[in-house]
Amino acid sequence: MPARRIHPHGTVAADALADGLAALAAELELPEGFPPAVEAEIEGATPAGAEAMRGQLVGADEREDATALPLVTLDPFGSKDLDQAFAIEPGADGSTLLHYAIADVGAHVIASGAVEAESLVRGETVYLPGHRIPLHPPQLSEGLASLLPEQERLAVLWTLTIDGSGALVADATHVRRARVRSTAQLDYASAQADLDAGRPHPQIAALAELGPRLVAEATRRGAIELPEPEQDLIGDTDAGWTLAWLPRTQLDGWNAQLSLATGRAAAALMLRAGRGLLRTLPPAPPEATAGMRDAARALGLAWPESQSLAELLDGLTGTTATELAFLEQCRILLRGAGYLLLDPATPPTADAAFHAAVAAPYAHVTAPLRRLGDRYATESALAAAHGVPVPDWAARQLPQLPALLTAAARKGGAANRGIVDLAEAVVLSGRVGELFDVAVVEVGEKDAAIQVEEPPVRARCDGPGLIAGTRATAELTVADVTKRRVRFALAPPPESGI
Repeated sequence: MPARRIHPHGTVAADALADGLAALAAELELPEGFPPAVEAEIEGATPAGAEAMRGQLVGADEREDATALPLVTLDPFGSKDLDQAFAIEPGADGSTLLHYAIADVGAHVIASGAVEAESLVRGETVYLPGHRIPLHPPQLSEGLASLLPEQERLAVLWTLTIDGSGALVADATHVRRARVRSTAQLDYASAQADLDAGRPHPQIAALAELGPRLVAEATRRGAIELPEPEQDLIGDTDAGWTLAWLPRTQLDGWNAQLSLATGRAAAALMLRAGRGLLRTLPPAPPEATAGMRDAARALGLAWPESQSLAELLDGLTGTTATELAFLEQCRILLRGAGYLLLDPATPPTADAAFHAAVAAPYAHVTAPLRRLGDRYATESALAAAHGVPVPDWAARQLPQLPALLTAAARKGGAANRGIVDLAEAVVLSGRVGELFDVAVVEVGEKDAAIQVEEPPVRARCDGPGLIAGTRATAELTVADVTKRRVRFALAPPPESGI
């Protein structure tokens, strides 16, 4: 049996990915560029824009001047399509005010125009290494509508009141159209480093106070967040790409809570009016939830009877084989996500309007530059807040959105998985026959899912005797770049030599 060789690297040259990415894009029929009609329409747009849509936007005539708010954006380094900006300040009686500005894409997209028609085909932005297949033309998504620093922009501005326990005060939600100006473009890595060093930006300091309260309240509600490291390609086309595990930072989790709170507020408004579009996830069957305790016992994971699943997950890091195997089991609780079109003639049941992972009704409204449905859900929420009907241009498209968004998400997911599969195959090409230390995260009837730490790979592994939540030694048997396929087999135990 050869000596075990563990290689702590996962660097992929850009040219090694090029052919595979081109094949993936063709396979998924991802478009390149925009039709001439789209380019021509967007050429006429201006930063103050929206004249063509002014009379068709809820609240556009009373657009508020909120340029004095000290808003900041927080995104991955180098992002240009900036959907969200926030400012946090103290409220009354120990509460906190969250001002959350969302790019007002609806103000720049003409109803029934070429840009809208193309966005209905695309559904969402697809990100590839080195470039993206955007939902909207870059002139809009990275320029006119993006909340870039020190630029006056049109936004939908939410002001939420969060009480001292971290709960959203639902009847205090205020949403309106506004003009805003972001004061700084922050990125996760730098902002986290500054926070750890004790010199955070004032808004990051405020987020560090509010974020843990929102997380604690989500845990009390029973929200489910799987703290798994994310497998992704990072880098650029010049230096090459690194396949890496990206653990969630504190700021990732806290910033996500701002978006989730806004989505919950939007859902409450739409449910009250009976119009709009919710993002839903049905509650898992009771036997599936009960089975999580059996899975924990089988894996030897300590889970006190007094502790809820949400509380257990809040304390996990996803860094051990046991935890990874348990988190894989928890995925069964997150199946069946979809969209619910609200109709006042047929009010939904509480379960139908619920998002089990958020543990509350929820809507997508915070990423309109990148997700098609957010623009229409936002207009529905604004209509509910103003007590007026949803504008015809939005109401006309709402019925077809669930199917369009589901198809777009499926394609985006296939692209993301295909990119990682390709990178894994490229990183491991030429290393068939080598042995790797792996964590066994799930065991099926014929094979198992394993996780390799270095290089960061998740794959299927053949072989009897694999036990979820344990570590093993596996041999790489397949690394096919053309098919984007990697596979392992359980290595036999070493000979004793006796």
